[in-house]
Amino acid sequence: CHQYTNKSCEECLKNVTCLWCASSGRCVEYPVRRVLPPADLCELRSARWGVCWVNFEALIIAMSVVGGSILITLGVCCCCCCCKKKSTKQVSERPDKDDERAARERERRRVRQEERRAEMKSRHDEIRRKYGLFKEENPYAKFEN
Repeated sequence: CHQYTNKSCEECLKNVTCLWCASSGRCVEYPVRRVLPPADLCELRSARWGVCWVNFEALIIAMSVVGGSILITLGVCCCCCCCKKKSTKQVSERPDKDDERAARERERRRVRQEERRAEMKSRHDEIRRKYGLFKEENPYAKFEN
């Protein structure tokens, strides 16, 4: 890589292991043991690797934005899926609740109707007794004296 120093960035970056420092115009070996080149070798805004038009600083910012966008998108998708499952689960439970409510209402109506019938029967029996129209259960009971 040192042989490309003071030449162009494109010539330096033809070799994949080289790093171009735009501020000093040097072509150096990329420090493979470290992810980012150290500041004493070359500043991030001056360092070029792979292509001449993107510096490391812009590359880090762009990758952070893209990674953050992907994470936010995944989070929103997971939330939407969970909410959708929850709403479909509630919708599937609603008929059961509606059926239970309808059954309770039918039972209440039946009980009220039975009470009204019993009340009407007792009123009618009182009127029949009053006017002597009441039929006794045993028709021979009036002759037992």
